[in-house]
Amino acid sequence: MTSSLQRAAFAGTYDDESLCGSGLMVVRAEAEAVAALAGRIDAYFAAACKLILACNGRVVVTGMGKSGHIGGKIAATLASTGTPAFFVHPGEASHGDFGMITAQDVVLALSNSGETPEILAILHLIKRLDVPLISMTGNPKSTLARQSQVHIDTSVREEACPLGLAPTSSTTATLAMGDALSVALLEARGFTREDFAFAHPGGSLGRRLLTRIQDIMHTGPEIPSVPETALVRDAVLEMTAKKLGMTAVVDGRYRVLGIFTDGDLRRLFEKAGDIHTTPINEVMTRFCTRVSPELLAAESVRIMEEKRISALLVVDDDNRLIGALNMHDLLRAGVV
Repeated sequence: MTSSLQRAAFAGTYDDESLCGSGLMVVRAEAEAVAALAGRIDAYFAAACKLILACNGRVVVTGMGKSGHIGGKIAATLASTGTPAFFVHPGEASHGDFGMITAQDVVLALSNSGETPEILAILHLIKRLDVPLISMTGNPKSTLARQSQVHIDTSVREEACPLGLAPTSSTTATLAMGDALSVALLEARGFTREDFAFAHPGGSLGRRLLTRIQDIMHTGPEIPSVPETALVRDAVLEMTAKKLGMTAVVDGRYRVLGIFTDGDLRRLFEKAGDIHTTPINEVMTRFCTRVSPELLAAESVRIMEEKRISALLVVDDDNRLIGALNMHDLLRAGVV
């Protein structure tokens, strides 16, 4: 027995041309919808931004169905770009969650029709709380639009869905307007790359902008070092034990005099040198690169690439050895 789903499948066509044609139609329809928003970045848009900038609380975003999904994304984008925000489901708001909204907040309501019952049901509560209401709808004459302090028109000529039923162009337009709002607020607040990193500490940008050498360097007994009186043999044993491909050479006060690396060892072998009799201070690299523990780890990557080295010694203001790291440490930290 053939199911309704199978019958629908047989009724359609599945060749590459028809599938790509459908996809292209959607992309063009949604691109047109977004392009039309340019004319609506106007005084109402600016007024919405000013309401949010003057807000001492948070932006409470609400929406039902697909608008709710878009609202969740807009709230997340606002929060990650310097505007505290969260999403409240309008249906749940009528059953206790309205208590999450305070008089210090601003409400941003999304509804393509502007007549979503679950949102209209809490309008009187928003008014009673005297909370500024911003709305994004596809109908400037709707109840929600008329009840809002500021309304932003996100209407579209048509949905990309050939049936004209599934929210497609309308949700894309609302999402784009939400992004426009978020970025305008970001720039108005002077939100920086460092601020963004603090909001995204687990992301790659956060790691690059927040991680400092002192956060990942080897310290204490993990630091490879030998005294200036050591032989190359002692340095090789230290390098093997600490596994950083180098060792620092220090004086009696633990000040760095130089570095001995795998490359220095290879050069010694090329000259037929004896690791058991050669003093380390004769073959070490004296003018080695040293860095401060406060330096951004990302900057240490640049230094290593510029100087074509794979490890760094970390010193304090008196040139005393306090740490060491190599490229593998930066890779593990996600900085590279």
